[in-house]
Amino acid sequence: MDIVLLAKAAMMGIVEGLTEFLPISSTGHLILAGALLGFDDEKAKVFDIAIQTGAIFAVILVYWQKIRATLLGLTNDKEAQRFALNVFIAFVPAVLLGLLFGKAIKAHLFTPVVVASTFIIGGFIILWAERRQAKNPTAVRIHSVEAMSPRDALKVGLAQCLAMIPGTSRSGATIIGGMLLGLSRKASIDFSFYLGIPTLMGAGAYSLYKERALLTLADAPMFAVGLVFSFISAWLCIRWLLAYIATHSFVGFAYYRIVFGVVVLATSWSGLVVWAA
Repeated sequence: MDIVLLAKAAMMGIVEGLTEFLPISSTGHLILAGALLGFDDEKAKVFDIAIQTGAIFAVILVYWQKIRATLLGLTNDKEAQRFALNVFIAFVPAVLLGLLFGKAIKAHLFTPVVVASTFIIGGFIILWAERRQAKNPTAVRIHSVEAMSPRDALKVGLAQCLAMIPGTSRSGATIIGGMLLGLSRKASIDFSFYLGIPTLMGAGAYSLYKERALLTLADAPMFAVGLVFSFISAWLCIRWLLAYIATHSFVGFAYYRIVFGVVVLATSWSGLVVWAA
């Protein structure tokens, strides 16, 4: 058993869990951490996607009461049926566009300039969204996920598709997209978390199946460690974020994105990180 490899898997799991549900792009942070740790070969790329499942288990744990009530009410509860339908509607666009354009995006958009630009642009969009809600509180028309219509769900699902562009952040696209569409900050976060369950679990399963030839039984401990640490760190992060947004905005994350975008450019130009890989 390679202890060094397991330690790297644990650190990558922590990075995934801490960044997956914040509007700061987990993919960008995993690439940077992987490059610094020397954990960035083809198998590591599959690992990065697969351990998202650990973070999703944390969402399921935190929101278990709502998820359980929805599952039990699918046959006779109209509110549960509408909520499940909304999640499904929001999930479909990313699946369709991912299957159609996923390869082209990976081949042509994963460059330092694109990643850095989306980090920085995303930061300014967050600042705009926060100032928009602060200046016009009446623009917030939806205060809970239960109040969302199928049209609202579709719009958030389309916003999630922007996360296919490297550096955008799935959470950032859905949370800030939801806020710009009239959802409250809390409703946007909740729906982003719920939408992440089918999206990230589907992406992880698809990646494992597609790249199964790269994997062997000997890789199981590495993946298990990554999943466990991703789960623990994500659970802590989700609980912190839900408490944080009760009294804070996303402005701090916006400035962080802008700074991180500069880091992407600096590490690329210096040769420290091979972002194009």
